[in-house]
Formats: sequence, structure tokens, C-alpha cells
Amino acid sequence: MPITYPPRLTLALTPTPLQLLRRVSRDSGGPRIWVKRDDLTGSLLSGNKVRKLEFTLAQAQVEDCDAIITCGGLQSNHCRATALLCAQLGLHCTLILRGEPASPADGNLLLDFLAGADVKTYAPDHYQKHLHTLLQDTAAQLRETGKKPFVIPTGASDGIGLWGYVAASEELREDFAHHAIQPKHIVCATGSGGTQGGLTAGVALHSIDAKVWGVAVCDDEAYFKAKVLADLQDWQHRYETPLALDSLSINVIDGYVGPGYAKADSDVFETIKYVARSEGLVLDPVYTGKAFHALLSEIKRGRFDDTNDIVFVHTGGVFGVFPQRNEFQFDN
Repeated sequence: MPITYPPRLTLALTPTPLQLLRRVSRDSGGPRIWVKRDDLTGSLLSGNKVRKLEFTLAQAQVEDCDAIITCGGLQSNHCRATALLCAQLGLHCTLILRGEPASPADGNLLLDFLAGADVKTYAPDHYQKHLHTLLQDTAAQLRETGKKPFVIPTGASDGIGLWGYVAASEELREDFAHHAIQPKHIVCATGSGGTQGGLTAGVALHSIDAKVWGVAVCDDEAYFKAKVLADLQDWQHRYETPLALDSLSINVIDGYVGPGYAKADSDVFETIKYVARSEGLVLDPVYTGKAFHALLSEIKRGRFDDTNDIVFVHTGGVFGVFPQRNEFQFDN
């Protein structure tokens, strides 16, 4: 069906490659595993968040806003990408972060500071209980200084940001045609739900016969089914899209959260090492490492036996490896 996209900035380096993991596929004994390399959407701007922010920051410009406020964990990929893009576009950036910063700053947090973001950190309990108030109070303070703020939710996961992976689905359709494959499953990490929501709508809009699976890296299946549906409803309400939401299937793979958000068990760290040494592909312990470990585990369990090819969307996160360097065990 014809798609009319809303305003969009050109910020990501796209299209990204679709890469076959030959050795990992052989070792898994299942379908061929392809990776959509959205870790290559840029160097410092790597990852899935840049695709969403192309639409979100365009909307901020439409509304003539000159200050951006957003939020996330201390090592948020989304906050890092937002901070760097705000520097690129000449926008003030305030980050509301969950967690107590270590000294010296590392990973994404270091890049937040380098980009000149105004970083405010809060204890996890306070952040969880008062996030809405923190965002609104920050916006009010900025307005008092003469700025016009635009608030972006966690992960840019709402009806605006969802367009990022509706558009990426169009790329995937072209990738599949180029490689002459017909994958029946597309798998991604899901932490705020926007990537999964965009892919779920995108495969329907672009007539891709594949089921989208989000691997929960926090919360659980019930939460993400509700969150993805809420984002899709927001998207449809904002843009009056023609897609019948009740025709969509929201699929979540549960059971791989491990010790909690941004915490992984030893099996995930071993998977990260294995994939890096087998393919030169670096995953992270917060999102993609958990999701790829889940993919390999579910292949062994037979979940994807109905296809010859499966696609994993690499949503980035390499900077999240460094703050957890001590969790890796090396023999040499």
C-alpha cells in the first residue's frame, strides 16, 4: 500500500548491509543467520536509535524547538545518539539518566559529556517513580530561560519514532530481493519497543511475509505486547495510517532477561566472545548480546525450523561493552 512519510532528516548512513554469518550458521545447525548491520548506521551514531531520531528530530524542527530533553539508563544508546545529533544540529540537549555515575565516565556516558549534553543523574528508585515530573520540570526550567523544549520518550519509542523501522523495513525488502532469500522470521532486541513496533508495522506495509520477534531484554512478554500496541496506536492516531492494527501479530521471546536490565549472565558474555571471534561481529551485553543468545538458543529448541533463512537486526550498542569489561573472561 502507498506510504506517505512524515518529515524526516537524513542522519543515518543507510542502507546498511545485510550480512550472512556463515560460521555461526554452520555451528547452529539451523537456518542461515543473516544480520542487518544497523550497528553501521554511523560511527559514533551507530545503532537503531538514529533511524528513529531522523523522524523525531524532524518533528522537533517542524515545531520550531531549540532544546531536546530525553531520558534513559546511564549507558543509554539512545541518549548518546541524541546528544551527538543535537550537537550536530545545534540544539541544546538535556539528558535525564537513571543510575549513579562512576568516575571516570565511560562508554556512552563519556560520549554524552563530550557532546556537551546537560547530564542529570538520579538514583534508580527516584527515576522510576518521578520520571514524568523530572521531564516536565526540566522543560519548564528551559522555557524560563527562553528556550522551546521538545521531550523525547525513552528510546524515541512512540508514534513518531516508530517510522524509523517502518522505513527500515523497506530496506529489508530490497535486501531480501538482492540476496534472493525469503526469511520467515526477523528477530531484534526489544527494550523500549519502538524498533519492534516499527518492524511489525513495516513488514505489513511493505508486504514482507515474515514474523517479527522482539527478544525482551527487560520486563516481560505481557509488558511488551502492551507497549508495542500502545506505540502502534499512537502512530495510527497521529498519522491516520491505513493499517488495521488488529491484523498485526506482536511476538515476544521471553525468558532471556537474566539478572535484569543492563545485566547479563555468563552465557551471554560467552556468546558475545564467540560471535566476535567467529565473525568479527561485536554485540553488547545490554541488548544485542542477550537477543542473539536467545536466537541461538531458540534455534536449538526448534522454534525456527520452518525457514531456511532468518534475519537478526543488529541494533548497535558497542559502547556498552566497555563499562562491563570486567565481566568478560579470557584465557589469553
